[in-house]
Amino acid sequence: MWSVSIDIGLKKGVLDAQGKAIHQALLSLGFTDVKEVRVGKLIELKLEGETKEKIDKQVKDMCEKLLANPVIEDYRFKIEEQ
Repeated sequence: MWSVSIDIGLKKGVLDAQGKAIHQALLSLGFTDVKEVRVGKLIELKLEGETKEKIDKQVKDMCEKLLANPVIEDYRFKIEEQ
């Protein structure tokens, strides 16, 4: 069994409207040390597979086909054996 954590976020240069709104809200609440906010998503999976290499390929395929939009988002993931 393998545990996979996938971190997906907007590419640099892509406007993060949600991050901007959160940043403004934090500033209005007095958190003036916050200089930038970027919002992303975390996806956690449990997979069965024989090798880490097989899991790596499957997770890349999942990200490219469904979980991330490679035009505007970057992703990275970590695989750990359970």
